[in-house]
Amino acid sequence: MHRENPHRRLADSVEKVLRETGLGHEECIALLNRLPRKWERFSNVVLLPNLAFQEEWDLHVSEEIWRAVAEALKTERVARLGEISGEMRESSVEMLLGEDDWVVRRESGVDYGYNLTQCMFSAGNVNERRRMGEMVGVGEVVVDLYAGIGYYSLPMLVHSQVGHVHCCEWNPNAVRALESNLDINGVAERCTIHFGDNQATAVNLEGVADRVVLGLLPSSEGGYALAMAALRPAGGVLHVHGVAAAGNHAAWAADVAGSLLEMGGKFSIHAAEPLRVKSYAPHWDHVVLDVTVSRG
Repeated sequence: MHRENPHRRLADSVEKVLRETGLGHEECIALLNRLPRKWERFSNVVLLPNLAFQEEWDLHVSEEIWRAVAEALKTERVARLGEISGEMRESSVEMLLGEDDWVVRRESGVDYGYNLTQCMFSAGNVNERRRMGEMVGVGEVVVDLYAGIGYYSLPMLVHSQVGHVHCCEWNPNAVRALESNLDINGVAERCTIHFGDNQATAVNLEGVADRVVLGLLPSSEGGYALAMAALRPAGGVLHVHGVAAAGNHAAWAADVAGSLLEMGGKFSIHAAEPLRVKSYAPHWDHVVLDVTVSRG
């Protein structure tokens, strides 16, 4: 049985619109050769790569084009990754067809709802999100210093018997999404949101945590002292995220361990091998280090 080719379907649908505008054959073929061959699909949205329908396409894009894309790819809404900016290359999203930017991704039994144009979601973090749901012991208390929409907190709440999760987040858009996600996943009673700068809100969480998640990129070093203070008097586990040179994760892990030890106090640490989460930028990886802290 012949398998339908979505790229061929996209080309046919877009070509029809271009021909109707009177575009010449050669120019039409040149544009069709620049159609994207990859895109991300979730909910009822297709998310195009950031360079799709850019540059040579500028004079030819229209709502008819976006409707042709949606029809060909069998979706209701079309969006595109925005310009990449910042030292470690983060991106935004632009809606091309459809005004509603609220989407829900279902991943490993967890529903993540968020505003596509306001909050980030990395599909490449799927294994780490799943791992967090498997790490937590029965009755543990967790502090998530950079909770976002619940990237790591939700898997713990849904898939483990965690006692309570304290989510620190200062982005109001992310907090609104997190509140919704706690409700739609039925776990709101085991989570407290601390809205605002965690340098202020986490002060109220000293000594409560069995483990702390530091999921800020490119570096969560600004939260190290908060994380250490949040651990119980006997210690606990830190999950430290960061960005490391692709060929030298060990050097980054050694720097993390050294920074923690420089904080003073009587404690010992044991750092596991750093885990690669995904590629973050050319020659850089998103990595995570599990650090066991023992006091006394």
